[in-house]
Amino acid sequence: QVQLDESGGGLVQAGGSLRLSCAASGSTFSYATMSWFRQVPGKEREFVAAISWRPSITAYADSVKGRFTISRDNTKNTVYLQMNSLKPEDSAVYYCAAGWRGSLSSTQTMGDRGAYDLWGQGTQVTVSS
Repeated sequence: QVQLDESGGGLVQAGGSLRLSCAASGSTFSYATMSWFRQVPGKEREFVAAISWRPSITAYADSVKGRFTISRDNTKNTVYLQMNSLKPEDSAVYYCAAGWRGSLSSTQTMGDRGAYDLWGQGTQVTVSS
């Protein structure tokens, strides 16, 4: 059974950087589209970034474009989210997700929360002003 374990969250000042990691167990990781979502209390979980199993295909929420970079290392079964120029509004619990549906091969649909089959437990990111 595939499991996802996020790490790398913490407290950082505005303008700083963090790198989140999501380690996956299981042999099917290489074929999964991987993504990051985030959620704050009282709000829906929102899409942040995604990367297909072909690493050249990525998608980002408008709010993080130019500041966040998603990448993956299939040899380590790990996906990363490099977050730069952090803002207080980036504070949230960040979740890693994995999906294998064909619809996730398009940048138009990689942000569809309902298309992901597996979720991690989340890691807290807090950005102070």
